[in-house]
Amino acid sequence: MTDQPLTIAGRTFRSRLMTGTGKYRDFATMNQAIAASGCEIITVAVRRVQSQAAGHGGLGEAIDWQKYWMLPNTAGCSNAEDAVRVARLGREMAKILGQEDNNFVKLEVIPDSRYLLPDPIDTCKAAEQLIKEGFAVLPYINADPLLAKRLEEMGCVTVMPLGSPIGSGQGLNNRANIQIIIEQAKVPVVVDAGIGAPSEACAAMEMGADALLINSAIALAQDPIGMAQAMGLATTAGRLAYLSGRIPIKPIGSASSPLTGTIGG
Repeated sequence: MTDQPLTIAGRTFRSRLMTGTGKYRDFATMNQAIAASGCEIITVAVRRVQSQAAGHGGLGEAIDWQKYWMLPNTAGCSNAEDAVRVARLGREMAKILGQEDNNFVKLEVIPDSRYLLPDPIDTCKAAEQLIKEGFAVLPYINADPLLAKRLEEMGCVTVMPLGSPIGSGQGLNNRANIQIIIEQAKVPVVVDAGIGAPSEACAAMEMGADALLINSAIALAQDPIGMAQAMGLATTAGRLAYLSGRIPIKPIGSASSPLTGTIGG
């Protein structure tokens, strides 16, 4: 079965799995896991790179940016003003690392330090400003269909609803709302945060999500490289299942073998 490539802001990608760079024990493991996942988009926390935070110092040089597309993110920003400033830094960082035409930004505005839930009001405020400045905005949001529609109408190039809180591994707790977002959206829907196992990744794609962003479930696995490969395969399997169309759920059994033409007893 043929499939259309994932297209975001006019740029096409073969892989529908995006991965991150945080929480790995070392760069070697990170690079091997990224390769095993088959991803083409890698998100990078701009503030952590800029501050040379532990595990992020040298990150810009550790990855082959001729091979992967950078998705700078505004992680660590708690208000719209901070997020806009960090997004600008991210665009400059991408240029320095050789991606002159990269205007992508994953917009995260998170004032909540316990559950890490995004602020919908400041997310909209920051998105509006960044769109005016020519950014391709990929907003991280709660699984709120009305918010997703508002951000799409504003000009965001994707919507990225959370499955459950960042790094929680709780899976698709917001399945019903994510399904509504998928049904209504005319831009790619990327399920971001909370996926902990390949079965959950597959389930999200079976629902019709266009892509996934997975970091913690890979980086913190006992074998990150093996888990990265598993997540990549699950993403592909879920997409193929969605395109193929599952059978209806029935209240009773239905024989797989035909009853006509059988040998009589």
